[in-house]
Amino acid sequence: MNILILNTQVPFCYGGAEVLAEDLQAQLRLAGHRAEILTLPFKWYPQQTLANTILASKLMDVSNFNGVNIDRVIALKFPMWLIPHPAMSLWILHQHRGAYDLWDSSLSDLAAMPDGLALRDLIRREDTEAIQACRNIYTISRNVSARLKHYNRIDSEVLYPPPRSMERFRVDGYGDYFFFPSRITPIKRQELVVEALVHVPEPVKVVFAGEPDSPQYLDKLRQRARELGVESKLEWRGRITEEEKFELYANALMVIFTPVDEDYGYVTPEAMLSSKAVLTLDDAGGATEFVVHEQCGLTVPADPRAMALAISRVWNDRQEAQRLGAAARQRIERIDLSWDKIVQSLLRA
Repeated sequence: MNILILNTQVPFCYGGAEVLAEDLQAQLRLAGHRAEILTLPFKWYPQQTLANTILASKLMDVSNFNGVNIDRVIALKFPMWLIPHPAMSLWILHQHRGAYDLWDSSLSDLAAMPDGLALRDLIRREDTEAIQACRNIYTISRNVSARLKHYNRIDSEVLYPPPRSMERFRVDGYGDYFFFPSRITPIKRQELVVEALVHVPEPVKVVFAGEPDSPQYLDKLRQRARELGVESKLEWRGRITEEEKFELYANALMVIFTPVDEDYGYVTPEAMLSSKAVLTLDDAGGATEFVVHEQCGLTVPADPRAMALAISRVWNDRQEAQRLGAAARQRIERIDLSWDKIVQSLLRA
């Protein structure tokens, strides 16, 4: 079968969406199919550019290339499911969140645009019509499925993406640092961790690993840490290698992950595969589908003092960190993270 994986790409930005598309391509090829990734450069501003992108997607022809017929397309992100094809499956990473759950928040650029409301309604209408026409509708988490049901009244099934190189995650010990691997961006709320450390009297260390969406935002976080007098408790690693990632997971005391209503987030299952509990927030979305409070991790309100209490608790009770970490590993082993199931589902007739 000739299969196209349809994804968007923001130049100079590489993250979980790109990893998922690459891994899906590899698994489809292992299953004997010809699979390619087709990306569309995505820019959500100014508003006319976003409107033009919607139109361009609807006018695109991906039925065949160079005489090769495309038997199946698998769309991952908006606006790729607007591209017409008679055999389209969806594995939705997320919709254009500025038009949905982030609309009423400070994180929605769309809401600040002159005709933002009209464009939001256009996106919702186009999404609903296109998604309803697809034969297989899957998402990467219950959180994404819940949004699709709430805003578009469309049912879907969940297929959790397995982390890359699952067999390489390990536990070497429970060291003297908390690990926060993620892009440095406001929606991941690293600033909340910085503010929490003001209320942590212990000499803790939080290691951040990930590139910033913009150097200016990282500079802002560093300045904030200096103002609060907590810079000695922070380490900014930037982009790290895969080997460094496994090493940092393997020796962390605990993993911190504080996104805003995350779609899925590889961080949580990766931590659990490393026998590490996750400290997350009750509004973190996908992370809360894996973390059971007090059993295999900690879930607290999005408040610096609440986070500080949890950080101090784990720092002062290493046996608790090990107990929660062992339970996290047991829990992730009970969750079906199967590529065979994903491939079969997405290619279902």
